[in-house]
Amino acid sequence: MTEIGWVALVGAGPGDPGLVTVRGRELLETADAVVLDRLGTEALVALCRPDARIIDAGKAPGRQALTQHQTNQTLLALASEGLGVVRLKGGDPFVFGRGGEEAMALLEAGIPVEIVPGITSAIAAPGAAGIPVTHRGVATSFTVVTGHEDPTKPSEQTDWRALARTPGTLVILMGMGRLGAIAAALIAGGRPADQPAAAIQWGTTPRQRQIVATLGDLADAVGRAGLGNPAVVVVGDVARLAPRIDWRSARPLAGRSVAVTRARAQASELTRHLLQFGAEVIELPVIRIAPLQDPPGLRQVMDRISEYGMLVVTSVNGVDCLFARLAERGLDARAIDRSAHIVAIGPATAARLTEHGVRADLVPEQFVAEGILAALRGTDLGGVRVLVARARGARAVLIDGLTAAGATVDELELYEALAETPDADQIAGALAADYVTFTASSTVTRFCELVGADAAVRFAGRTVSIGPITSQTMRAAGVRVDTEANPHTIPGLVDALLADAAPER
Repeated sequence: MTEIGWVALVGAGPGDPGLVTVRGRELLETADAVVLDRLGTEALVALCRPDARIIDAGKAPGRQALTQHQTNQTLLALASEGLGVVRLKGGDPFVFGRGGEEAMALLEAGIPVEIVPGITSAIAAPGAAGIPVTHRGVATSFTVVTGHEDPTKPSEQTDWRALARTPGTLVILMGMGRLGAIAAALIAGGRPADQPAAAIQWGTTPRQRQIVATLGDLADAVGRAGLGNPAVVVVGDVARLAPRIDWRSARPLAGRSVAVTRARAQASELTRHLLQFGAEVIELPVIRIAPLQDPPGLRQVMDRISEYGMLVVTSVNGVDCLFARLAERGLDARAIDRSAHIVAIGPATAARLTEHGVRADLVPEQFVAEGILAALRGTDLGGVRVLVARARGARAVLIDGLTAAGATVDELELYEALAETPDADQIAGALAADYVTFTASSTVTRFCELVGADAAVRFAGRTVSIGPITSQTMRAAGVRVDTEANPHTIPGLVDALLADAAPER
């Protein structure tokens, strides 16, 4: 007999992936299958297991991947296979999300159900626009209503005239297509035409746009600005507070778009920093990091790992791959000679070594091969056996310099950067970005391959390089270097971008 699975109805929140709950994240990371809506869920797919089944059940005007009945049947079928299923719903499952229908269908079939609330756009989008739905002395209550129904026709569920007389703030979801008629119905019901009102599109995301006007003028203002779905409409005196609580536009990268060319697995740190400062991040992973299956000399190196007097690691990826190879043999940091001199090319690499129980003895001032050699100048390397763990195809300068200093050097290539092929929309978005960031020479080379020989002409924004070697590759490819990180780290790159984007630049 097949074991019955379970279904969790998880609120994805309003669009910002950082607003998903801790429990929602835990379930996404462990689920066998995820059935998702169209809005507010895209960025959360990255949390799912690589082998998880991803099923689109999204709805949009004029498009419906699955009917509600089909969605219910899909959830039942997956759970009946014994799978753990997340039904990922934009906002909150029970706020105009039909989560109640899905929960009842599952429970009636004997399927275990968990409800994980999410932050609804009804409060999140106004908050992101600087509009508190309640405010002392202005509004002591708020009402949330769907605008999906036509206000010009009799309705048993939405009485716009009654809503017009309801005190406090009125929040309207899914109302952009009927905004003019809704405003007219509210005004006819007694809401003042000059009452403040606002529309917020893509609330809480870097794409957020908003308009504050009067109730009578809002539909025309929205049309002139080109705002559309998805959006939240707020009607009430609290809307006039938006300019005074405009916290998003105060962030230094607000309104700026930044393309991140780093490998997807390594992009999270840079993306997190950029989002923190208000940037719209366009992820364009042009490479991916792949461990080498059978690196030359691996067995010999592992057999004598305790004999090396110096270990040099040139990247975080190198650390991870080295310790993965040690773990395959049942080894860990204890296999490395306790008296060995440990060299990390930069602070991020040193930090990752620490996570594996190894403390770096040396981190050079310049985080490049030349910086390592300069830091070791004056150190007697005669007869010292050195292991350099790094990427395939790395520059020869480090190996040559250590050998010239008298060391016996073993080079262990552990991983390589392989080309990725983003889709055309991602490439177009990067070409239109205000900034494109390059964190390694390999990202420059692949970017130029994707864009073509006229990369410098086709890209109108500014560039940020992580360091001199990457900058050298950019110039050789005909790509200008507008600013370079110093120090040559991800935080240094962000600081360089912030300095370049500052108004006084």
